[in-house]
Amino acid sequence: MKARIRGIYATALTRLFREADHAVVQASPTIRERFDGAFAVEEPDVAIETTDDRQGIGVHGDSTAVNTAATSLASLETDTFSWSANMPREAVFTGKVTETVRGGAVVDCGSGSGFLPDSNTEHQIEEGDRLRVQVVDPVPPWSDDRPVLDTHLEVGGSLVQLVRDGSVDTSAQPGMAANLTGLLPNDPPDGWQARWMDASDDAEFAALSDALASASDRATAIDAALSDAPENQDEPGVVWDESATTWIWFGRASRFALDDARRAVCSTMAGHHRIKAGSTDASAAVELVEAVCDLNDSAESEFPFATIARQFGPHEDDEIRIVHGKPDGRRITLGDGIVTDRDESSVTIRREMTPGGTYDALGTERRAGDTATTKFTEGKWWYPTVYRDANGERRGTYVNICTPVEVFPTAARYIDLHVDVVKHADGRIERVDDAELDSAASEGHVSEPLAETAREVASTIENAL
Repeated sequence: MKARIRGIYATALTRLFREADHAVVQASPTIRERFDGAFAVEEPDVAIETTDDRQGIGVHGDSTAVNTAATSLASLETDTFSWSANMPREAVFTGKVTETVRGGAVVDCGSGSGFLPDSNTEHQIEEGDRLRVQVVDPVPPWSDDRPVLDTHLEVGGSLVQLVRDGSVDTSAQPGMAANLTGLLPNDPPDGWQARWMDASDDAEFAALSDALASASDRATAIDAALSDAPENQDEPGVVWDESATTWIWFGRASRFALDDARRAVCSTMAGHHRIKAGSTDASAAVELVEAVCDLNDSAESEFPFATIARQFGPHEDDEIRIVHGKPDGRRITLGDGIVTDRDESSVTIRREMTPGGTYDALGTERRAGDTATTKFTEGKWWYPTVYRDANGERRGTYVNICTPVEVFPTAARYIDLHVDVVKHADGRIERVDDAELDSAASEGHVSEPLAETAREVASTIENAL
């Protein structure tokens, strides 16, 4: 398998993939400096890119290769999660416009909905329209955004892209690219034009020919799928989805495992990926520390949470979100709270609760004036929330069992592991949602080792309360 890797996890992933005898191609200048041996300039089987929020990676490409890459990382740590996308990059759908919004339209594609920007279509779009669309920018399941769609069909990768029924401006293409197609022994399928990318300048002719052949095979498959699709298909649905996208979310333990892989290659401070995932400002600071400091003993060092929090937040009186991930990939924001206290390893936040309904598992009515005080300790597998009424009387305590907590400058993040422990106002202890954890494990959303850890943590909390 050949992989092109970009983003904050690139060095660690390059080492892990090369150890597993996978080829890394089109390496960045930094990666070429850090590793021995040459990196070929060839079309990859998979493109691996850090997600915009830096919480994980997207793996895009040939379905077999994507599965191989995802499987290689599945055992990185128990808090490594992966999900296959219902709307992968390059997939083609028959869609129905369900809503027009500012700048574009929402399109139902059957297995999900996407956003079609006005700039990605040549016609005025109205509610109820049916049209063929392609996914150009998929999104992870924990994102609030929709996949971006286009009515213009393209295939290809980082060396060459093929454009269907469109005009390609060859004058703006790099180097010899404008003449490449005529020099190679193979041609794009009828109706498709080649757009050569910047990386093609550094590739051998054989690699360019292979890239064109691979893109042409996908273009031909799309043509065949379009020919077989009903002309007046009424219901939204897939037309072609032989490509694949898998999203991988790294938890705190996963990031530290990636630190170990990176440390075998270059100077790496304790918590390198954990800090970089927090903010771009912190990311730049990490690079400065690693460039000027002696980090020979960094593998034995503790993660400097207090220092990072003092420098980048959260600070007292800051507002942070509780980002509650689910094992099936969804993300729920439980609300925003104000930081009331911060010590060397934790932050405490306070939320004003809105009246109505009851508190989960506690069964206690939510009243006006209620507050929730939550303490997040970096790296712990649980966190407590104490509910009080307007007079300060305790109404119950809810202890959430989760993957190790990460307290970033603007959010506390984790993935919920279903089972929880509650302490009622009368002192009664109750353990809840074991059945949900069992179900998640049987469905493959939670690995059995992770599920067992969650059960053990819940038992410990239950006995401690």
